[in-house]
Amino acid sequence: MNKILIEIQNLKKNYQHLDGNITLFSNLNLKIKQGDLVALVGPSGSGKSSLLHLIALLDEPTSGYIKINNILTKKITDEKKDEIRRKNISIIFQDNNLLNDFTAIENIMMPLIIRGENLENAKKKAQKILKEVKIFDRAQHFPNELSGGEQQRVAIARALIAETNLILADEPTGNLDYKTSKEIFSYFLKLKKLKKTIIFATHNRELANRADYKLFISNGDIKRVNAL
Repeated sequence: MNKILIEIQNLKKNYQHLDGNITLFSNLNLKIKQGDLVALVGPSGSGKSSLLHLIALLDEPTSGYIKINNILTKKITDEKKDEIRRKNISIIFQDNNLLNDFTAIENIMMPLIIRGENLENAKKKAQKILKEVKIFDRAQHFPNELSGGEQQRVAIARALIAETNLILADEPTGNLDYKTSKEIFSYFLKLKKLKKTIIFATHNRELANRADYKLFISNGDIKRVNAL
């Protein structure tokens, strides 16, 4: 039986806005197991990206708590949060968030470099993954020399090389064509086979239906919906 990787209890998130206080989530409760492939769905502005940011420890709840690997993140320092992200969380943004001054292979190597891994070992691992995502021939190209699909493959490769237990993806196929979207999703299925937990926000109904289940966010609440 797979263990609980993420536990969210009584979570509330308020934002200050010019129009007043906005409550995005109220009394949110959620458990996600290791190896789950989860689609985060809901209308634009419902809070899909915000929830991913909260789970990634890039934002803090107004109240309630989030546990990752049974670590209560509410009571830890920023340094400890950075450590948890390095060791446990990979984030794939819709805009890729690649470093423009570094080549594709250097971008992929970055998580290992940050951890202090030997450069030669990091390069070998990056070359192997570049072959897996079928862009080895673009290894020395900079992000602005790559297509949207190629950039997203680099972002996926960066998540793969980090070997984290949790992958968070915010509209990872939002700017991609149908064929490339299916190819990107195939990497998620490979990660799932490795017992990785993947949570991806999407408006793509077909991809959402291929997840283990969907989490539908609306009006500050979240409901689990079985995929088709």
